[in-house]
Amino acid sequence: MSGSAKFESSYGLEHHGIRNVSGTFWNLTTPALVEEVVRRGEGHLSHLGPLVVTTGHHTGRSPNDRFVVREGESAEHVWWGKVNKEFDPGKFDRLYNKMLAFLQGNDIFVQDCFAGADPAYRLKVRVITTQAWHSVFARNMFIQAPRQDLAEFVPEFTIINAPRFHADPELDSTRSECFIIVNFEKKMVLIGGTSYAGEIKKSIFSVLNYLLPRKGVLSMHCSANVGKGGDTAIFFGLSGTGKTTLSADPERALVGDDEHGWSDQGVFNFEGGCYAKVIKLSYEAEPEIYETTRRFGTVLENVAMDYGTRRIDLDDDSLTENTRASYPLTHIPHIVRSGMVGHPANIIMLTADAFGVMPPIARLTPEQAMYHFISGYTAKLAGTERGVTEPQPAFSSCFGAPFMALHPSVYGNLLKEKIRRHHVHCWLVNTGWTGGPYGGGSRMKIKYTRAMIKAALSGQLVGVEYETDPVFGLHLPTSCPDVPPEVLNPRNTWADKAAYDQKALDLARAFRRNFADYADAVEEDVRKAGPLAG
Repeated sequence: MSGSAKFESSYGLEHHGIRNVSGTFWNLTTPALVEEVVRRGEGHLSHLGPLVVTTGHHTGRSPNDRFVVREGESAEHVWWGKVNKEFDPGKFDRLYNKMLAFLQGNDIFVQDCFAGADPAYRLKVRVITTQAWHSVFARNMFIQAPRQDLAEFVPEFTIINAPRFHADPELDSTRSECFIIVNFEKKMVLIGGTSYAGEIKKSIFSVLNYLLPRKGVLSMHCSANVGKGGDTAIFFGLSGTGKTTLSADPERALVGDDEHGWSDQGVFNFEGGCYAKVIKLSYEAEPEIYETTRRFGTVLENVAMDYGTRRIDLDDDSLTENTRASYPLTHIPHIVRSGMVGHPANIIMLTADAFGVMPPIARLTPEQAMYHFISGYTAKLAGTERGVTEPQPAFSSCFGAPFMALHPSVYGNLLKEKIRRHHVHCWLVNTGWTGGPYGGGSRMKIKYTRAMIKAALSGQLVGVEYETDPVFGLHLPTSCPDVPPEVLNPRNTWADKAAYDQKALDLARAFRRNFADYADAVEEDVRKAGPLAG
């Protein structure tokens, strides 16, 4: 049985060791795949056509189950440690052979696609799955190869994803039944024991984070958009900081919402789609993203649905708070279809400071930009994770530590060099608390944040007067259109100035403790760009 022979590559499954399967479905279109999903009971169609699926007990990534095979040239370059945990080559081979045995007799879905919009740097990716809906996800998230190229498609990296294949931790040296194992030498990723589709896209992001910096391309966990005048802006930020919301500006065209590269020619998207968090999503706050949840081709992961009316409930977190929508970029009305734009004029680094001491906007020097990029600061709120009862500082290097295959200083030095070469304006923006910490102050009004970002991108903040924060050394504008002046300096918003000073020093010390892990790998001017010791 063959699902679509005319879209089959001459580079067959036997090259991956896969044989004796029940049926092979090559590069099916989205409608054909959706039919397979429904026929097989993998998911259901909801009102207006989105596909609703559930992922079982894995409703998010499993970073503790992710490994990298330590062998060959990559062994010298990978940033080994908690992020990139090493895996033995022989044990990888044994687990791979067990997966091949499991795949026999199964139906297999194959998608041949690209990661990277720039033809000079794109990676040919083959995604092999045992579930049809994962193939829909791959079509959404990667860049679809032209039909005329499929017959001769030869992958440069291959993902084999079999959610119902479980490892035996005692025999296979995994941490649990779930595993995500990257092998740079064999150009392969094995995923098993989890149905969470985000592992597919993030594993290839990790691959690009290994390959591209060695070619002089900065790989970035960021969103990007471009103004009517062609000015590019990129937005770094961890979950909850507003990266997706603030880059979805109706006055600017979206390049992408999550993964990009910055080469000598400019910025380019790695992906062909978006993977947005949709819990409590509303039409009023994010109309363009909301509309994607009402369109055919969108995959809604763990979103609650009334099976009688087929209406979804975006406010329902009964399955998980991490509900997701995967959709092609073309579902967004105002996009850069080529996925390629010029060098950024502005870089925005977003944080949601729950302590209320970081400024709502600050201008950064190249050294400060590298410091804060490597730090990747935001705050965890009470209740967001088990055991978190009060706000805690959270640091994720390069605003994406779980996906960084190389040492953070590699990405940081590339960033600093490109900022200097292209004279990029850099800004730190706090979307968190003001007037006091979480529980005492208030969340920064989004209308103020939008006004500050608009002023930064339009150049209105370039010539204004600045003052220097005595603890963090950041440069704070004293005026900004449509923002009250007292909001711009966080100390002014606190009734108890002594309490502010203490909170600021506490956070500064947390920054310095975190950065101690990277201090030996950066130049002195970057080390000095951080906050005072206090």
